[in-house]
Amino acid sequence: MKMKVGLLGGGSWGTTVASLTAKNAETVLWARDEETVNEINNYHTNSKYLPGALLHKSLTATTSIEEVVSTSDVLIMGIPSQYFRSVLKEAKPFIRPWIPIISLAKGLELGTKMRMTQIIEEELPGHPAGVLTGPNLAKEIHSGQAAAAVISMVDQIIAKKLQGIFNSGVFKVYTNNDVIGCELGGALKNIMAIATGMGDGADAGDNTKAALITRGLSELTRLGTAMGGKRRTFAGLAGMGDLVATCMSSKSRNHHVGFQLGQGKSLNEIIAEMNEVAEGVKTAKAVMELASDYNVDMPISREVYKVLYESNTVYEAFKSLIKLESGSEQEPG
Repeated sequence: MKMKVGLLGGGSWGTTVASLTAKNAETVLWARDEETVNEINNYHTNSKYLPGALLHKSLTATTSIEEVVSTSDVLIMGIPSQYFRSVLKEAKPFIRPWIPIISLAKGLELGTKMRMTQIIEEELPGHPAGVLTGPNLAKEIHSGQAAAAVISMVDQIIAKKLQGIFNSGVFKVYTNNDVIGCELGGALKNIMAIATGMGDGADAGDNTKAALITRGLSELTRLGTAMGGKRRTFAGLAGMGDLVATCMSSKSRNHHVGFQLGQGKSLNEIIAEMNEVAEGVKTAKAVMELASDYNVDMPISREVYKVLYESNTVYEAFKSLIKLESGSEQEPG
């Protein structure tokens, strides 16, 4: 018997994943917005977040969280990190025991600095928790372009079972048991995407972008391994792969934020014009706290934070990075 998939969240990536899983399993999506739900059910589209994209015809949607959660054999959380816990609490009364819960979020919870699987384990102990991550730009996947992702869970038997739900045509899903590394790679690369976006907006050039990406990888690997992630994870899809896609693409929300900052816009102006969440903006706060907690130097993240929250200019950020003393590339730092 095929598994039933429940997905919470009607944004671009949540809707994309729901459309993918609908090819392999009965899938129901939950969204608060009644217009979005009606559009998915009647026209197989979500024009607010995926203009021009046609969703799988078997995907259905509802505004009832109970309807989705109570019948699901696997629950997918397509909810931004700062709202993740509250929506999970809404789902809690309806979820059956031992149902796997998979996060799509790429961020850290402010205040607690927790990863999403940690929140799942805290709120719903006993439920296998995992993350689907990697270099995945929703609009490209909907247009039929090839992509790869990673499903990361401690229990590889469950991960392999769920792998088949997500695999679809040119969308290939691999497994990885390093949940810490996979989640941190997804969260930390968003800050680097803001940095490269700032460079693009200020017309800093491709050499600068290459330096930011490679030194950014070193930076996120230092913190990620200090927190328990495996170094090889950061060289794979959940690390380098996701970092390159997000830093290079104008379709990336975090790159967009950085680009607009580089063009001279204020953060408030940029956020007001967006209809989706750029996770790196909030994650930057948690990351600077973690860098202090683990005594890890993160100069790029620090300069991005100063631009976002301390009124520094993009020029000042790049000037500070240029002044940094360069040591051996093989040594930490």
